Amino acid sequence: MNQQMMMRLRKMQKQLQEAQEKLQNSEFTGTAGGMVSATIKGTHEVVSIKIDPEAFESKEDIEMIEDSIVSALNDANRKLEAETEKVLGPYAGAAGGMGGLF
Repeated sequence: MNQQMMMRLRKMQKQLQEAQEKLQNSEFTGTAGGMVSATIKGTHEVVSIKIDPEAFESKEDIEMIEDSIVSALNDANRKLEAETEKVLGPYAGAAGGMGGLF
């Protein structure tokens, strides 16, 4: 490989690493019908769960709360995955054509 190609590969690798770090430090919030919101980091770590107390009238609503939390977390994870594809997708195509260097 010539030196110019090596420099381009190093630059691309650095950009990929920066993009991955940005994603890991980002937060994504998912919601479930406005009753529950869940925030996760790009590492899939749950940061917070918020429940609207006005949305629930009694203790019988616990199953609905649990289902809403799961839905909100799944929504947040879908947002993370979509952003990951958007940010890292261009590198996946480039890396595939580089003989497995990445």
